This record gives sequence, structure tokens and C-alpha cells, in this order.
Amino acid sequence: MATTTAQITLSSSDLTSDALSLTATATLYDAGTTTGITQLEGLSRKTTTSTSQYVLFDATPATTYGSNKAHKVYIKNCSTTRSEYVTVEINSEGIGRLYAGDWMFIPWGATADTNDIKIAPSVSTSLTIEYMLFLSA
Repeated sequence: MATTTAQITLSSSDLTSDALSLTATATLYDAGTTTGITQLEGLSRKTTTSTSQYVLFDATPATTYGSNKAHKVYIKNCSTTRSEYVTVEINSEGIGRLYAGDWMFIPWGATADTNDIKIAPSVSTSLTIEYMLFLSA
């Protein structure tokens, strides 16, 4: 059985009046089971050269990934220019912006053909995005 663990650590000595130190860990399981996630669409990179919208994960048809699953998505903006960002969108709903070095790790349900995960870069010069999909069986 595969075991995949996601972990985040947040720390700061000056964000609040007390030092901040937080760590959270989660084991990635198939939906509703104790079986670890065993499938993924490997770590990939996409280098964009326009401000056009790009589809990272196409939910058409939804049965490609299956609905009501425990999929997880990782996306990172690999730019080192602080003002460059990508806007992330699911089903025409803006999720937010990832500025240079920012990343996200979110659950994703491919429950409808319209639930594509899309990005739109802020610049028409070369900007690289790193991404991966962990698939729940």
C-alpha cells in the first residue's frame, strides 16, 4: 500500500506578539478508505508565453477522474520576479493568485465537465508553473 504524506510548517518570530510555530500533516487516502493514494499525474512544468488562460486539468468528461473522490492538486509559480503571478480558477470561479514562489495544495472534485483547473499568467514573457495531481481511486 502506498503512503503519501503532505506536510506544511508555518513559523514566524514577528507576525504576532508571540512566536508562531504550526505544523500540520495529513496522509493522503483514497476517498473514504484507509488505502493510500496510489495514482498520480506526475510532476509537470508548463512554461507560458502569453496572458492567455491555460487548462492544467481538464474535467471533461468528469468520468476521466471520477467524481466524489479525494483528489489533491499541487500548483506552484516558479517565477522569481515578485510581481509576476498566475490566477487560478475552477469552474469559472477565481481561487486566487499565486505570486512568485507561491504554491497551493487543495482538494479537487472533478464532479462536472466544467470543473477544469485553469491558470492565467499576468505576463506574456516566459513564466513556469509546476503542477501535480494526486488521484484517488
